Amino acid sequence: MKIVPLSFAACLAASTVCAEEVSIALDWTLNTNHIGLVVAQEKDFYAEAGLEVEILPYSDTASTALLASGAVDFAYMTALGFMSAKAGEAPITALWVTMQREAGRLVYNSGNEAISRPADLEGKTYAGFGSAWEDALISTMIENDGGTANYDTVTLGTGAYEALASGAVDFTLEVATWEGVNSTLLGREQSHFIYADYGVPEPQGGYIGTQTARLKSDPDTVKAFMQATRRGYEWAAANPQDAAEILIESGDFPNEQLVRGSMRVIDEGGYLTDGTTPVGQIDEARLTKMAQFLYNSGVLRGADGQPLKWPGDVSGWFDQSWMAD
Repeated sequence: MKIVPLSFAACLAASTVCAEEVSIALDWTLNTNHIGLVVAQEKDFYAEAGLEVEILPYSDTASTALLASGAVDFAYMTALGFMSAKAGEAPITALWVTMQREAGRLVYNSGNEAISRPADLEGKTYAGFGSAWEDALISTMIENDGGTANYDTVTLGTGAYEALASGAVDFTLEVATWEGVNSTLLGREQSHFIYADYGVPEPQGGYIGTQTARLKSDPDTVKAFMQATRRGYEWAAANPQDAAEILIESGDFPNEQLVRGSMRVIDEGGYLTDGTTPVGQIDEARLTKMAQFLYNSGVLRGADGQPLKWPGDVSGWFDQSWMAD
C-alpha cells in the first residue's frame, strides 16, 4: 500500500507542483551503493509520496557534517563516518543501512609469492587513504594471524589501485562491489583477505540518516522519504540489471560495464538482502560490535583528539519506527 502523509494528501490530489522539497547528500561520487535513491527518483516513488528529492553530488564537506549542520535534510553516510559523528555527539540519527554484508576487503597481487596470509604483511608497504580506521583494521588482522603489525604506509587515495597493479606497493583495501569489479574488468589477478576472518567485526554499511530533531518535528516527511527509498532499494534488489541501466542513464559513468558488473556482484553476493534480513534493516548487535571495536581501538576521538570511552549502549543511535505501516 502506498504511503502518502496526510499533510500532502490534499496537495497531491490537486497538483504535484506543491510537492515538498527535501535533499540528501551523498558520501561519495554516485555509485551502486546509491542505487535505491536513483531508482526511487526515476520511477517516481518519491513523487508518489509527495516529495521532490534533490540528490546532491559529493562535495569536499562530509555528508555527516552537512547533515549535522542542518544544510541538508538527509545524508547517505559511510559506516565509519556515521559512527564517528555519533561518537562526537552529532545531533543525527540513522534510519537505514544499505549493505547487509561487509563489502570491504584487503587485497594484494596474486603473483606476490611473499604473501599468503595476513601475518605475511609484516614489513610490507600499504597504500592507504589516511584514516586511523585503516591501521586498526590491518593491525588487528595481522596480529590475529600471529604476526607483528609493523608495516609501512604511503597515503595515495584512489591512486592506491594503480600503485598495487604496478607492484609499487604490496597491499591496499578495496570495496568488492566496485574497485574489485573494476580490477576484474581490467584483468588484474588479485587475491584478498576478508576482515571478519581475522578478528574484525563485520558491520553493515551505508547508513541513511536525518537530524534527530526532525524525527519529532516532521515525522511524516521522514516516513514518506524513507518508505519511498525502501521501495527503490527493494526494486533494485529484485531487478538488479534493470536498476543498473537506470543508474547509468542518470549518471556519468565512463565505464558502463563497471556499473553492470557491480550490480551483478551485489545481487549474487546478497549484499542488499541476505534472504532473511529485510532490505534496509539495521542490526543493533552488529552496530554495537563495530562501534565497540572502534572505541576500543582508539579510532573514535573527541574534539581534543583524545580517544573516547565506550558509552556502553548505542541503541539510541538509530530509529526505524518509520518502517511500521
